[in-house]
Amino acid sequence: MRDMRDVLLVDGYNMIGGWPELAALSKNDLEEARNRLLARLADYQAFSGRKVIVVFDAYRVPGLGKSFAQYKIDIYYTKEKETADECIERLVGELWHRRRQIYVATSDMVEQHVIFGQGALRISARELLTQVEQSEKEIQTKLTERSSNTARNTLDGKLSPEMRQMFERWRRE
Repeated sequence: MRDMRDVLLVDGYNMIGGWPELAALSKNDLEEARNRLLARLADYQAFSGRKVIVVFDAYRVPGLGKSFAQYKIDIYYTKEKETADECIERLVGELWHRRRQIYVATSDMVEQHVIFGQGALRISARELLTQVEQSEKEIQTKLTERSSNTARNTLDGKLSPEMRQMFERWRRE
């Protein structure tokens, strides 16, 4: 990975179980819960600047040991007889670099102690949900500000002061 951004490794099923909306949804439609998690994390990745990697235990998903990108997020399904925790620990070792901070989102206490030992920082499911919700609010605020600015004066907000002066001179002539 040549990308030197900070990395957020997410235990996918741990987040689904730890986020109330997704936990309720997963009882009826696990695939939809995964898709909603990935969509929200994609927005969070774009907002935070961190590279997001989500790891799912493969025993719940066909296609053992696969990795691919969806929503511009790297997604890993563990190999046969490999847990998400083991995959995350392996990825922390592979991705570690002194100019990159690695965060691991999990509420599993044993996993938290192991990743601390490898130099990664942990984020609980609740903390990540709070960060994602906060980023969603900030995105919505910026979109609202942008739409209200463009509704009032679409051209004026995009012109440099010099261009504005030049147009004003032309208008007055």
